[in-house]
Amino acid sequence: MPAARLALSAVIVFFSLIISAPRSLVAADSGEYIAIRKQGSGRIALVLDRAQTDGRQEAGWAESINSVVHDGLDFTGFFTLIPPPLNVRQNPAGKGQSVNFAALNSIGAEIYAGGKVAATGANITFTAEVYEALGAKPILRKSYTGTPGEIRSIAHQFCADLVELLTGKKSLFGSKIVFVSNKSGFKEIYQCDFDGAGLEQLTSSKSITLTPVLSPDGRHLAYTDFSSGRPALYIRDLSTKKTLTAAKSGVSIDPGWRNNSEVATTLSHDGDQNIYLLNTAGAVLRRLTNSKSIDLSPTFSPDGGKMAFVSSRNGMPQIFIQNMQSGEAKRLTFSGRYNTQPSWSPAGDKIAYTTWENKGEIDIFVVNADGSALKQLTAKSGENEAPSWSPDGEMIVFSSTRHGRKKLYVMNASGENQRPLLHIDGDQMQPSWSLFTK
Repeated sequence: MPAARLALSAVIVFFSLIISAPRSLVAADSGEYIAIRKQGSGRIALVLDRAQTDGRQEAGWAESINSVVHDGLDFTGFFTLIPPPLNVRQNPAGKGQSVNFAALNSIGAEIYAGGKVAATGANITFTAEVYEALGAKPILRKSYTGTPGEIRSIAHQFCADLVELLTGKKSLFGSKIVFVSNKSGFKEIYQCDFDGAGLEQLTSSKSITLTPVLSPDGRHLAYTDFSSGRPALYIRDLSTKKTLTAAKSGVSIDPGWRNNSEVATTLSHDGDQNIYLLNTAGAVLRRLTNSKSIDLSPTFSPDGGKMAFVSSRNGMPQIFIQNMQSGEAKRLTFSGRYNTQPSWSPAGDKIAYTTWENKGEIDIFVVNADGSALKQLTAKSGENEAPSWSPDGEMIVFSSTRHGRKKLYVMNASGENQRPLLHIDGDQMQPSWSLFTK
């Protein structure tokens, strides 16, 4: 077999082993943002009251907003949602309707959130009010306006503000997850909202598409496509739908974004499978690794100063970290004989990855970026692969065969609360959670 075909066969085998909007809303802020609860201090006891209305038409909108807000806040894992007591609202003489803080305190509520839905011309306005229960202190009052078709976005905008208010951190609301599924009979790329809703097919190659990843601003999608008969890097502008490919011979696989304008990928045009940095037009900017082994799966620290990647330079695949300025690479993983699919956390402190263990199990681990504090997140639950962090760093999406076929699951960054993300036909794999939120 010619050397070029041997090289192509080698990289494909190695690769297969490793890889196995609404219109803008208008918000009027009349309150003060105060982070009253920090990460790691436990769940927040929140009474979520039903939105009030003045008419029958608004009642239907309010019901939808109530449902979306409840499900969204529950999904985050930050809250213990407590049903409101029957007497949560009271009407002292001459004072109109008010919140009964004594009733809230009697059930251990820390936060009360309620609001009102009203029609404003052809639009809906949801005015939310949030109080700290013990001190009867208002901490947020804000209005969100959009069309009736934007109810989900209206509700999630409030959820995002509430999470940031109470945790001091950016939320996952508005973020997207791209992934591969064979539900159509071919491996195509799909996209869904952070909670599995809003499913959308992004490619129709009728071939094999793999390893999708969104740029930090969500504008570009990079992925591997086999339509030409060889694995090639494709870059799609999601706003214009224009798709470009890396203009190099050989294979180009497994991309990872460094920033909004630079994407790294493995190219073989020089013979070896090394990682190169490209722009969004597919042009090579510079070579990042230089070894006789196979290097792939680049993922970058939030500041772009370091790159984690997979290399076989010491035999079996392991994860290395390379300084982008000096080019110096150091091995990160030493536990596990086959470590792949690194994913750098948004905070820059941790790297999640997939391990093929000695007993044949495939599980997800997380380690500090300096190699310390190794922790196993999945165990004895089928093949668990391809971890990817939520934009707030609080959750991880991954694929698992724990119930048979490959499906997408989410879990807390600690490994707790593992649960299915969505239920659709076929297999779902290689998820990538976007860092941008709308």
